[in-house]
Amino acid sequence: MVQGQDCEPSLVRGSTDRPMLDLTIGAALSRAAGLWPDAPGLLSVSEQLRFTWSQMDRLASQVAAALLARGLQPGDRIGLWSMNCAQWVITQFAVARAGMVLVTLNPAYRVPEFRQALAKVRCAAVFVGPDYKTSEFARMLFEAVPGLGEQTAVTLPQFAVSFEASPLPGLLDWAGFVSAAAAADIARLNDIAGMGDNEPANIQFTSGTTGAPKGVTLSHRNIINNGWFTGSALGLVAGDRLCLPVPLYHCFGMVTGVLACVAHGAALVLPGPGFDAGSVLEAIAAEQCTALYGVPTMYHALFAHPDFDDNAMISLRTGIMAGSLCPEPLMRAAIERLHMRDIAICYGMTEAPVSFQTSLSDPFECRIGSVGRIQPHIEAKIVDDSGQTVARNGVGEILVRGYNTMLGYWEDAAATKATKDADGWLRTGDLGAIDHAGYLRIVGRLKDMVIRGGENLYPKEIEEFLLGHDGIVDVQVFGVRDDRYGEELCAWIVRRPGVQLADHDVREFCRGRIAHQKVPRHIRFVEAFPMTITGKVQKSVLRGQMEQELTGS
Repeated sequence: MVQGQDCEPSLVRGSTDRPMLDLTIGAALSRAAGLWPDAPGLLSVSEQLRFTWSQMDRLASQVAAALLARGLQPGDRIGLWSMNCAQWVITQFAVARAGMVLVTLNPAYRVPEFRQALAKVRCAAVFVGPDYKTSEFARMLFEAVPGLGEQTAVTLPQFAVSFEASPLPGLLDWAGFVSAAAAADIARLNDIAGMGDNEPANIQFTSGTTGAPKGVTLSHRNIINNGWFTGSALGLVAGDRLCLPVPLYHCFGMVTGVLACVAHGAALVLPGPGFDAGSVLEAIAAEQCTALYGVPTMYHALFAHPDFDDNAMISLRTGIMAGSLCPEPLMRAAIERLHMRDIAICYGMTEAPVSFQTSLSDPFECRIGSVGRIQPHIEAKIVDDSGQTVARNGVGEILVRGYNTMLGYWEDAAATKATKDADGWLRTGDLGAIDHAGYLRIVGRLKDMVIRGGENLYPKEIEEFLLGHDGIVDVQVFGVRDDRYGEELCAWIVRRPGVQLADHDVREFCRGRIAHQKVPRHIRFVEAFPMTITGKVQKSVLRGQMEQELTGS
């Protein structure tokens, strides 16, 4: 029942006019090789490596066969721990083609987190990338798995492959590993090719901020179709070139990036192992990229780079800005200075990749004031604390259902049941509101909602308001413990360079324009925020630091 009488419910269903792809990830690569054999499929700029779709298809088969040659079986879990590189993408397709499950590991992991992830899903093998800054992947692997590579070793994984040309002793090198595949092993791939697309393809770990990380298990059907529909909404076509500086291990990179490219025949351009504004600008200009993905902090960095040149970005047309709040000035700059007239904002999560997305035909105010409308073949609704669907424009938790929702958490039935019900509805933990035209506005995280004196306050609403101040570049609003009200509002603010801004200026800006209880009590000016590798602000860290400062502990 809907809250209120004669009210339109906050329930939306995506179109079913466009059919889904009935393909595994390996079959999708074969399809691309058949449709666009000699077209560029993967361009790794920093490595100076270039592959056509047919070359990628052949190499993925060789790597898949090499996995079988080492005695692994379909269903085995294969860890991948590396920064962005060409081998990462080839391994993604190869593991899927071998009928195995790719376990994408956060490059920011340290040894305890890595060891926990391996044990959770029992990886039979691991691929590791070259060292990057403080991440010495091979060294940490040996620390996490003593005895790896020795005949007496009984612990999983059974072996590890390094992308380095001259790896540490005990690791297989990439070239040698690939060349070990025999004709008989490649022939076995034909039998595996008949597997269903509802089989597991990928395990990604949640952040673990509320407990031990859980292994989100996604099927071939989940993610190849998500890439298909996301790319379609962006207008991606064969011949496009997507510059992808976001991490591959996350859905943003491997699903809406890699799999959108393979579904539409767009070339994937990797500017470097990690985000570097200069490298991204060079890659766009050199490869004449037509699309770009990034989180807001990445776009800020591009505009702030001394070598930024509007004219050098003229090839761009479309792309995505997502991952956190996308301010209106930044979206306007992306459209005007990066020439990304078709740029989109998306909404999704690891357990259910892109569910909502703005489209090319949406009015500008809807493209910046919302995360768009429901994707094809997906449903969503907004519910209150009792689980009842609220009326349009009412705030509540976002639930989604459809092809994109996870199979479940790996070997954790209790956690799966708590998140995804028997009818397939998945609780996102996000607060939102759907208007009468079907556009979704994100209010914030359920866990981030601040309850001040019994009143619900939504940080995202206050952040959006404060970003209207010309002197504020970025802001994060969150709650801290308070003896009188239970919680009080705190705002951490990044000032525009050269701007003098004090606490009283911020409060004066708020006076008479928003309710007094929404004016932050505690204000701090900072240079930057602590971020995850995917570009999301770690509000839990902000909250902990602020409460420590306030209590003097």
